[in-house]
Amino acid sequence: MRTIDTYRAFAIHIFTASGAALALIALLLAVNEQWAAMFFCLGVAVIVDALDGPIAREFKVSEVLPRWSGETLDLVVDFSTYVFVPGYAITTGGLLPHVLAVFCGIVVVVTGALYFADRDMKTRENYFQGFPAVWNVAAFYLFLLEPPSWLSALMVLVLAVLTFLPVQFVHPIRVVRWRPLNVALIALWGLFALIAVSSNLAPGAFVTLVLCVIATYFLVSGYLAERAGRV
Repeated sequence: MRTIDTYRAFAIHIFTASGAALALIALLLAVNEQWAAMFFCLGVAVIVDALDGPIAREFKVSEVLPRWSGETLDLVVDFSTYVFVPGYAITTGGLLPHVLAVFCGIVVVVTGALYFADRDMKTRENYFQGFPAVWNVAAFYLFLLEPPSWLSALMVLVLAVLTFLPVQFVHPIRVVRWRPLNVALIALWGLFALIAVSSNLAPGAFVTLVLCVIATYFLVSGYLAERAGRV
């Protein structure tokens, strides 16, 4: 007989799987070139991804329902929202000439798939090892800043290469070092990103500057933390 714990555990898996529904909606919006709405859906998916793990651990979902792998489910959903839909947006968003856009899109999805298969993607301190395939964020900045096509392509290629290099990137929630600062900055970033999306990705210089400063911090904070740990 099914218990309340079993139903609750499966409901948590459904909550995780709802990220796939958000990915589908985001893709449909991207097909219609509704980029701001697409990024809003991808942002909601990030919130789901941030919440489902702690909830699953709190209610011991892996023990209650060992048949279903929460880790596998999470990877499937995350690949859709963090890599595949953003890869489609980069390919079709008019950021690059057609042939170059297709090439960069392929680079995004192939390197992203390889990264998600990496068993050593995180260090013991929960830093990401290599660029953590957050192509949703990378695509957001490409659409926000609209750099020249050569620079957009260069940014994609640099991040793709960083995927396989031993460079630390901070997980703002799970890394202990500087966690209060990281959490505060992520919250601020979320607020300003929402403003940007609400403004159809044209929020003005101040919001754009704040978003770029926070992004720069997270790009270098893993390296800075690693250096501080050696002192």
